[in-house]
Amino acid sequence: MTTAADDRMAKMRDIVCEILEIDPDELTDESLFKEDHDADSMGSIEILALLEKEYGVVIDESELIRMVNLNGVYAVVAEVAGWERATEPAS
Repeated sequence: MTTAADDRMAKMRDIVCEILEIDPDELTDESLFKEDHDADSMGSIEILALLEKEYGVVIDESELIRMVNLNGVYAVVAEVAGWERATEPAS
């Protein structure tokens, strides 16, 4: 049985992989978008925009500095969306 956090993380993984044009198997929770997957600043903005649309939130662009890997993305969206800390995946 999957949790809401697992489902959210899986959806975020799909979004990131779509934008970065990488296979989901290549992306770990800790792999760095820029250093490990050659992401550029436009890719980061596209990820932010798709997350805002998917979750109905507004994420300040200043948060991009924290959104360097999947764990960072989850943490930022969880804070903005007001999700319970208990549902966040472990680092």
